[in-house]
Amino acid sequence: MSTSGSVKIGILGAGTWGVTLARLLYRKGYSVTVWSAIPEEVAYLSETRVHKNLKEMRIPDGIVFTVDMERACTGTDAVVFAVPSVFMRSTAEKAAAYLAEDQTVVSVAKGFEKDTLFTMSGILEDVLGNPSRIAALSGPTHAEEVAIDLPTVIVSASADRKCAAFVQELFSTDVLRVYTNSDILGVELSGALKNIMALAAGISEGLGYGDNTKAALITRGLAEITILGKAMGCHRRTFSGLAGIGDLVVTATSRHSRNNRAGYLMGQGMTAEEATKAVGMVVEGLNALEGAVKLAGKYGVEMPIVSAVDAIVNGGADPRAMVMKLMTREKKSEFDFNT
Repeated sequence: MSTSGSVKIGILGAGTWGVTLARLLYRKGYSVTVWSAIPEEVAYLSETRVHKNLKEMRIPDGIVFTVDMERACTGTDAVVFAVPSVFMRSTAEKAAAYLAEDQTVVSVAKGFEKDTLFTMSGILEDVLGNPSRIAALSGPTHAEEVAIDLPTVIVSASADRKCAAFVQELFSTDVLRVYTNSDILGVELSGALKNIMALAAGISEGLGYGDNTKAALITRGLAEITILGKAMGCHRRTFSGLAGIGDLVVTATSRHSRNNRAGYLMGQGMTAEEATKAVGMVVEGLNALEGAVKLAGKYGVEMPIVSAVDAIVNGGADPRAMVMKLMTREKKSEFDFNT
């Protein structure tokens, strides 16, 4: 695999991250085609060259938008899956007919599949096979900032080191620095669970709580992610890296975070459905909740913050009551120094 010469990239999904990455890759000199299942979206982006949620970014004229899956996939050096987690399997199944066995496949989505509990790369492997050509790109990366060329750092993760390095080379620019990581499960686990912790941070802010509370939620949230990750065989250092604490901090604190915003609105009294409608974009933390709760049960791991958010979102629990429940849990040590 090489990024020299004429590189062709297909991007499946025309949301903020998919279109932002399309611009970044096009500016490297690559040929970029973006697929969307929505004809109206393709027409709007093709005509206006502006994404409705990225008003500061102009889409280069050379980027092609299409509803033709074959056109986006066939003959490309890599295909990037940038669809919401709930559409990952159906999109992969449609794309499978047009993908060669050696084409690199990159997931930039975050979440779990409810029934299988697969991460996004797990779905891609299940549908497409050959995990050695699958990578996940994840980290503290709000599209709104990458779209205007603010310096950003991300992780290319794959079980195959050559694949991770290829994706690193593919996406590296003077505004996007890419590190590699062979712990793809840990990277994706972090990406899915940090959205739930961002919901918790937003809820606390919506309730009127301060920075002390948010810092505690971020820190103990990371502890929950790490404990589950270790139980699932992931490497502890992944969670102290960019895809772990890095992504958690930016998602739990940034004004760009749709999960944080949705949580804030729920803390103000909205239901999850009302908050999602107000945010106007997919809130992946809500989609990840069921999978996170099931994984905690499967691996016998206690995740009190995840459980509290689930009780609020899916059980109708009062947010203040759940905070009190967290604060009055059985007294414990922060660390078990024997492990």
